[in-house]
Amino acid sequence: MRRHALKMATGALAAMLALSACQSAGPGVSGLPTSPTPKPRAASAPLVPSAESKALATYYASVQRSLLTQGLLRTDGGGADVPFSAAMLARNFERIAFFQEYSSAGGRLIARENASHLTRWEKPVRVSIQFGLSTPDAQKAQDRAILSRYVRRLARVTGHPISMTNGDGNFHVYILNEDERRAFGPELRRVVPGISALSQRAVLNMPRDTYCLVFGRDPANNGQFEQAVAVIRSEHPDLMRTSCIHEEVAQGLGLSNDSPVARPSIFNDDEEFGLLTTHDENLLRMLYDDRLRPNMSADEARPIIKQIAAELTGGAV
Repeated sequence: MRRHALKMATGALAAMLALSACQSAGPGVSGLPTSPTPKPRAASAPLVPSAESKALATYYASVQRSLLTQGLLRTDGGGADVPFSAAMLARNFERIAFFQEYSSAGGRLIARENASHLTRWEKPVRVSIQFGLSTPDAQKAQDRAILSRYVRRLARVTGHPISMTNGDGNFHVYILNEDERRAFGPELRRVVPGISALSQRAVLNMPRDTYCLVFGRDPANNGQFEQAVAVIRSEHPDLMRTSCIHEEVAQGLGLSNDSPVARPSIFNDDEEFGLLTTHDENLLRMLYDDRLRPNMSADEARPIIKQIAAELTGGAV
C-alpha cells in the first residue's frame, strides 16, 4: 500500500514521505466526544460521491481482499514467529527516525531516501478529526472511536501529552473522499498558512496508489514539530482506514521513514502488519525518551539508541 509522510520546514518541503497500511479495530464507540466534529471548510464537493469516488471504493475493497488472502495486514501485533533483538530494534529505529523516504526534486516528490535529524513533538499534541460531508454518521462514530483509543495508547506508550480535542488542535486528521479532497485546497491553506505548492499538490493530486498521507511542520527547522495534517481516503474499507490511522498518526509523531527489514512493523512497505506492533511501540518509546533530543544526528544519538534498545528488550546490542 502507498502512504506518505511529509516533513516541512517553514514554507518549503524538507521531505518526509512514507506509506501506511490499514486495519480494523472494531466498531466500538465507547468514550466518544458528544460534541459535533467540525467539518472541513472546503467541503464544497457534492454530498453524493462521484462515479470516480465510487470506483475507488470498489478498487480499495478489492485491494484489501487481496492483501488478506495473502495473509497480510496482520492485526496481532507480532508474536513468537517474529522475534526481534536489541540490535535489530536499534538498527530499525535509526533507519526509521533518522532518514526520510522521499525528497523533492524538480518541483516534485521522488522516492529517494536521505539522512535527517531526529524530529518529534515537544509541545502537547492535540488531535482533531474532521470528515467530509459524504461520510455517514455511523462511519464517523466508528472512525472517531478508533482514533480516540489509539491516541490514548500513544500517550501511554510515549509518555508525551497526546489527547483528542473537539477544536482545531495541532494534529489534524481529515477523512475525505476523492471529490472532497480535490476541493480541500482552501481548508489546507487555512490550516497550514504558507504551505508550499509542492505540498499542496501532494495532497490535492494524490494518485490512486497513495492511500493516505501525513505531513509534519517544523517551522523553526529545529527538530520540533508544531503541526501535522493527515489525509485519509474515506473510500477505504474499515481495515485499511484503521491501518492508515495507525501509521499516519505514528509517523506524524516523528517516525517518518520505512525500512524493508523492520519486522514486526507497520513501518515496512511489505504490508505484513496493519496495526501498530509491540516493536513499533518500542520505537515510539525510544523516540520520546528524554535521553534523546530534537535535532540530534544519528551519529550523536547512536550510543544512546543502543542503550535504550538494550533496556527495552533485556538484551545487549
